[in-house]
Amino acid sequence: MSELVENKDKIEEYKKQARELTAQLTLEEKVFQMLHNAPAIERLNIKAYNWWNEGLHGVARAGIATMFPQAIGLAAAFDEEMMEEVGDAVATEGRAKFNMQQEFGDTDIYKGLTFWAPNVNIFRDPRWGRGHETYGEDPYLTSRLGVRFVQGLQGHDESYLKAAACAKHFAVHSGPEDLRHSFDARVTEKDLNETYLPAFKALVQEAKVETVMGAYNRTNGEPCCGSSTLLKDILRDKWGFDGHIVSDCWAIKDFHENHRVTEGPVDSVALAVENGCDLNCGNMFFYLLEAVKQGKISEEQIDQAVTRLFTTRIKLGLLGDHKQVPFNDIPYEIVDSDKYKQLNLSVAKKSLVLLKNQNQLLPLNKADIKTIGIIGPNANNRKALEGNYEGTASRYVTILEGFQDYLKDDVRVLTSVGCHLHKDRISGLGIENDRIAEVKGVCKASDVIIACMGLDSGLEGEEGDEGNEYASGDKPHLNLPGLQEEVLKTICESGKPVILVLLSGSALAINWAEQNVNAIVQGWYPGALGGQAVAELVFGECVPEGKLPVTFYRTTEELPDFTDYSMENRTYRYMKNEALFPFGYGLSYTNFIFSDLTCNCQELTPDGAEIGVTIKNVGNYAGRETVQVYVKVNCENTPNPQLKAFAKAALQPGEEKRISFHLPADAFSLYDDKGTKRVLDTTYTIFVGGSQPDARSIKLTGKKPLEINISAAQRMELE
Repeated sequence: MSELVENKDKIEEYKKQARELTAQLTLEEKVFQMLHNAPAIERLNIKAYNWWNEGLHGVARAGIATMFPQAIGLAAAFDEEMMEEVGDAVATEGRAKFNMQQEFGDTDIYKGLTFWAPNVNIFRDPRWGRGHETYGEDPYLTSRLGVRFVQGLQGHDESYLKAAACAKHFAVHSGPEDLRHSFDARVTEKDLNETYLPAFKALVQEAKVETVMGAYNRTNGEPCCGSSTLLKDILRDKWGFDGHIVSDCWAIKDFHENHRVTEGPVDSVALAVENGCDLNCGNMFFYLLEAVKQGKISEEQIDQAVTRLFTTRIKLGLLGDHKQVPFNDIPYEIVDSDKYKQLNLSVAKKSLVLLKNQNQLLPLNKADIKTIGIIGPNANNRKALEGNYEGTASRYVTILEGFQDYLKDDVRVLTSVGCHLHKDRISGLGIENDRIAEVKGVCKASDVIIACMGLDSGLEGEEGDEGNEYASGDKPHLNLPGLQEEVLKTICESGKPVILVLLSGSALAINWAEQNVNAIVQGWYPGALGGQAVAELVFGECVPEGKLPVTFYRTTEELPDFTDYSMENRTYRYMKNEALFPFGYGLSYTNFIFSDLTCNCQELTPDGAEIGVTIKNVGNYAGRETVQVYVKVNCENTPNPQLKAFAKAALQPGEEKRISFHLPADAFSLYDDKGTKRVLDTTYTIFVGGSQPDARSIKLTGKKPLEINISAAQRMELE
């Protein structure tokens, strides 16, 4: 936990300084400080500051920086310590770039220390285009990874924030993208508290996140950036949030233009500030001058907002005595350094998920191969490395380049784009499927084929950013787009061993591939060095350890309506159908077995339960396994077993370790229809293993998680 946020005396001192500074401003100066591009106030030595910066998986949109795998790939590592290390790297490079930019008077957009990340919305529907910005579909996993990323970004200095993190988008936000400016997400108190709010609560109360960003949509009738329920009742009053709230960009004008809950801009800005929105990404807060004049908002409320904003800037060391800030001497040379390139490669390897490995085809032995074919629209596609909210890498290693670099002159590498990512031909003047002969030629000449299929961030992403003739932000279906599956079938007809490398930020319904391809690697958007990571994994330089942070469904048709925010039949926690590849699933080159599951009590107490399990590596490779703990409430109409703890275990061949977990009473709780959290007087089953305890995971892995039962003799109300 950040020492800074626990230092209450220091925070009170900062607030006092901020109030004193605010008191010296005119009303117009205060209002202008509430815009994301806050101007300088030279008479008070306040520099211009642009609050808008992005750091989802690396410092974004401001030149060279380390580009880590996209957030969904980071989540697949199931590694809390790694998440904090990545967050710290983003903050360190952010500080280094900030120090350089300040030296040369650059205060432009994307040049500040307030990073609007992480995105802790729940990836409830695989069609949502922005889902790859998230940590997946599970609120517990999202909470744990989000907390550690924030702690990495904000640092542990007792006086200053290294950077300011932002929990977004608050709340109940996950598409459809083309409706987000007018959509009303209707949710029950149960789903709100059980699914959509836990990650935000954890970031506020545990990580002490400095900023929360409101969402574009309405939630239960209230626009999120002006919601008294979300911003006042829950965020500030119930959770005790003490930082500042920022609107999503140009969301305030949606109040009157699209949501139609206010008469015009003056009423819209008054509603936002009245309910606690302090900073406007956009320019609507100009109208606050008129709102004060008309008595719709008080100057004291403006003062409160500006004080919060100045407090953040003081915490960052941007106002006051700059000599005391320990991060001011971070040199620019650390950006894109060898240290961070090695970290990036390590993270990319940890994010890769092995979905299938028929007859242990992988890892390949270089000595057995004379020619390898790399085929597909993502073979040499830089955009498929990036994801969105990306920075600029000094070098990109695509899948093709990764294999070329790794194999050098030892193995001949042949390649073909195979087909367009989503169109029916490469050449505008060509016939349909105009690269299929080349595909056949490469297959004939090769000993093994790497098929590089999937999506890129031009096909799935944010509305307005990712419009094209295939789709606009969201995915229309879960199938491989264009001719990709047809080309994949042609590759397999060659009779050569085929390894499918999927680059995508979301789940795809690859049913045919699951049945017919020899091996499948889910690569996500693996960052600037993704191609190197994939090549090293395929040839056994590293052992796969990633697990799916989302469910891979079999069909689009089995999904509920995209606009239905009920969690019924959504995600692994509530779905009724069998998954293609389940949440928490991922294979290894080695073999881990679990034994001796113990619990310190048979009856649950308010202190929770202590469990222990032994894990042993009985395979031939050193590797890391994700030990997963699930809890099932044994009553009707309760969720499937839910993830409640996880840990990474690194083991040499033959090595075994004892892993212990504390499961608080909270891990056994559910919310009722009124939003009250209770532990029911019933029995509970605790499952521990390398996957979920569902039938599909057991079939795919050939292993059944261990289980133990515990009971609760009386109901416990937790909040």
